[in-house]
Amino acid sequence: MTPFKAIEITKDVYWVGATDWTIRNFHGYATHRGTTYNAYLIVDEKVTLIDTVKYDFREEMFARIASVIDPRQIDYLISNHSELDHSGAIPYVKHLAQPEKIIASKMGALTLKEHNLVGDDVQVVKDGETINLGKKTLKFFDTKMLHWPDSMFSYLTDERILFSQDAFGMHLATAERFDDELPFELLRRETAKYYANILLPYSPMVKKLLSKLSAENVKPAMIAPDHGPVWRQDPSKPIELYQHWADQKPVNKAVVVYDTMWNSTGKMAQAIVDGLYEAGTEVVPMHMSSSHRSDAATEILEAGALIVGSPTLNNNLFPTIADTLVYLKGLRRTGLIGAVFGSYGWGGEAFKQLEEYLTDMKVEIVSAPVKAKYSPQDEDLQNCFTLGQNIGAELAKRINQ
Repeated sequence: MTPFKAIEITKDVYWVGATDWTIRNFHGYATHRGTTYNAYLIVDEKVTLIDTVKYDFREEMFARIASVIDPRQIDYLISNHSELDHSGAIPYVKHLAQPEKIIASKMGALTLKEHNLVGDDVQVVKDGETINLGKKTLKFFDTKMLHWPDSMFSYLTDERILFSQDAFGMHLATAERFDDELPFELLRRETAKYYANILLPYSPMVKKLLSKLSAENVKPAMIAPDHGPVWRQDPSKPIELYQHWADQKPVNKAVVVYDTMWNSTGKMAQAIVDGLYEAGTEVVPMHMSSSHRSDAATEILEAGALIVGSPTLNNNLFPTIADTLVYLKGLRRTGLIGAVFGSYGWGGEAFKQLEEYLTDMKVEIVSAPVKAKYSPQDEDLQNCFTLGQNIGAELAKRINQ
């Protein structure tokens, strides 16, 4: 007998997903705490499976389904999001369950076919369309670019359960399945990390979606995402957090991203951190040889300033800094002020490159670079301290305007 059981969310609605305790990298995002691949089963006259799991976890999903019903009873398979961690097991479901219908958005049907998961046998649903399951009704909402062109929500109208695909989710592997079973600070942190690394570039679409849900009077009693726990205690919380992050308003916090070879740039970073602290600014230093770029992105989500330091190596930025800035540029955080600093031995080309990156990222540079040749002298460190003070003062002034 399999140990894998379905977990009831509410009457006749079950979590039948899988837990991935070991994954530590998700396309460039450090998943320090693993993840879940959530699938949901609705038992009605038309038994419905919402999303599947990563292919490697297909048997765990089927075992959970089998603890409730014979999987061959599945009538409808709904794909809210065609990324392979949610669609990978679709061919397996097709083969074993032979569902009457596979349902997706217009772009979802196309993407599933391009992934070679289905043929032309997908029923396309439009924004606002409904499907009757018997006693229950599902309503679909187009959520294009949250975070793929195919993405949609499925809303179980009477029970007010919002199956939100990747939105409102997090990479967090736990035995607990519900938000009220976990500390809120852990949930907030992991939700912020997910938003910062996955959804931040689509913040304008997030704001439109939240306005649309409000206009449609969608007030979920539960939010069931494709990663992480189900929000049942207070599902308004992740909605409020998304509204806050989508606005991208700066706060009195600075992130100092740097790396160092012989600790010259490291000493400069510490002096800048001290100056920011002296100015009353919350400050997070991130040494990129011991920090991950996705954690830097998480800190920057709720920051108002980004200060970047690098030594010059082979006429270029230090590799870890180049990696981090390329990553951050793609996430398109807005509303930041910033500056650059670092040490050099000969040409000092890194300073120009740093400023070019920040300019491309739409970071407003509010100070000239602070440079130190070889090991920083007392005057250099004082200049770094002053840089921190000045950016802290400028950030406070802007926030208080």
